[in-house]
Amino acid sequence: MTTFSLNSAEFTWPLTITLAWVIGEFGHRLTKMPRISIYGLVGFLIANSKFGDLLQVKNGSMLLIANIAFGLILFEFGYRINLRWLKTNPWIGVTAVAETIATFIAIYALTQWYGTSNFVSLSLATLAMSTSPAGVLRVINEQGSSGQVAERILHLTAFNCALAVVAFNVIVMFGGTQTLGSFFQASIDSLLVLIGSALLGIFFGMALPVILKWLGSLAQDATIAFALSVILLVALAHATKLSPILAALIFGLVARHRRVTLSYTKKNFGALGDLLTVMLFVFVASTLDWHRVMAGASLGLAIVAVRLLTKSIATTLFAPVSGITFRKGILTGIGLAPFSVFVILTLEQARYSGISSVIALTTLEALAAMTLFLEIIGPIITQWALILAKETREEV
Repeated sequence: MTTFSLNSAEFTWPLTITLAWVIGEFGHRLTKMPRISIYGLVGFLIANSKFGDLLQVKNGSMLLIANIAFGLILFEFGYRINLRWLKTNPWIGVTAVAETIATFIAIYALTQWYGTSNFVSLSLATLAMSTSPAGVLRVINEQGSSGQVAERILHLTAFNCALAVVAFNVIVMFGGTQTLGSFFQASIDSLLVLIGSALLGIFFGMALPVILKWLGSLAQDATIAFALSVILLVALAHATKLSPILAALIFGLVARHRRVTLSYTKKNFGALGDLLTVMLFVFVASTLDWHRVMAGASLGLAIVAVRLLTKSIATTLFAPVSGITFRKGILTGIGLAPFSVFVILTLEQARYSGISSVIALTTLEALAAMTLFLEIIGPIITQWALILAKETREEV
């Protein structure tokens, strides 16, 4: 006879996700905080309670589900990117490259000053370049945001994430060695991952619209068809050890420019997307250990401050030539605060792919501290940047 026990992972995960959703809904109504910030807080608190061991991921299944949730968000994120706008206003692309490089240099210098090793400094600087598409898009959708600041945040995030994926793969494949040959080989391997991921996304983006057109049910079935395609795409990328992040992002880009229309009422892929989003942010927060967070609080918060300052300065300097005011330039940089989901899934994917050197990164206290801070505070910062820019339903 089987004995029922509350102390099992099979029960703890569903309970945690349910609690996060309920608390997130009530918390959002009472405080107007972004729901994803509350999801992350609940996940972190439960993971660091006596039930924490039951939330530990023992295999790649939870990572695959998290990547599927992230993939759905990335598809919609890529769908929002307008390449024609970048062609019309190339200064947006220049701004993206400038803020990404400036962030890398600033964080590398800061961590070197703190006395970290060269490899750790490079890794932290590369990860700090990125902004989390999940955090940015969920806040923009939740607030009903539209306007110059919101669109620039989306496009800059797409740029710095793509650059961060490439640079991070080079560094972890480089493995901390200092020889020119190993760096060259790491660059080639990273380039192959980039090309493979891009081709996978392009294939799905071109093939699915053709299939739907043949079926004659594009308007009716597009949303569920794309959701299933994203799930298959992420599973393929996961199995072939390519980048689900780049593949899903490019899938969305290609779908947009193939003029496939998704229903406005099914943003976030409806109930499926909302459910997976709760699980995604709970999962990310559950990977963080309280002791590491406290141990790395000093450097972690310093990195957060320098990262936010550098991005804000860069977007402000390029604001006039890109067609916005200095005020909107500052708010654009501030809006790039979200960080955690992209970084955690990049680290977990690299570890799952067998890159042993990245395992050391997951023990970095500074990374844990900055991830927790921006898991909870990052979406709130973006929310207020959009409110101050008067691009939401709620204005100040």
